[in-house]
Amino acid sequence: MKNPRLGVTFVFMASLAGPAVVRSAEPPNTVIISQSLDMHSTDTETISVFTGNVLVTGNNLRITCDRLDVVSTRLGDKTDIIGRQENFKSLIATGHVHMVQLDREASCGRAEVLPREEKVTLTENPVVIDHGNNTVATGEPIILLHGDGRVLGTNVRITFAPIKNLGLSKNAPPTPEAPVIVPTK
Repeated sequence: MKNPRLGVTFVFMASLAGPAVVRSAEPPNTVIISQSLDMHSTDTETISVFTGNVLVTGNNLRITCDRLDVVSTRLGDKTDIIGRQENFKSLIATGHVHMVQLDREASCGRAEVLPREEKVTLTENPVVIDHGNNTVATGEPIILLHGDGRVLGTNVRITFAPIKNLGLSKNAPPTPEAPVIVPTK
């Protein structure tokens, strides 16, 4: 039986991970599956809009969303209807976005991925979970800067793993809970 999710399959030859890194094996192709596709090209770029049960798989990456707008650099003969793709300039995922990369995952309403800048901006109630160090972060927005190894955000709340007992006696009275600060917009 044919899967209705496989309405349109489009394979990009570039990787979502950004600049090439020397590895023992070639990274896998990036594959985008959706129910529909609207694609057009200019002299310099190709714009692709994927809608309906969008699934992106690539180099240690999986994204699901309702809509994905992709802008990539166009190469080759300018008279070709659809030019050869070289590099992703941007990917904007919207609607029920869920991203998984290695032991990290994020959910939000909108994710803007800029591979050349190694930057991901998560908005519309983002939640980032790092299973490797047992942390959960929320905020609006959350910005991940891979090249700098930085995370930026506003109105951020991060839940870390427990801090070990720093020497308080087992018989000491419990300390009051820290006040909960609710971010204001």
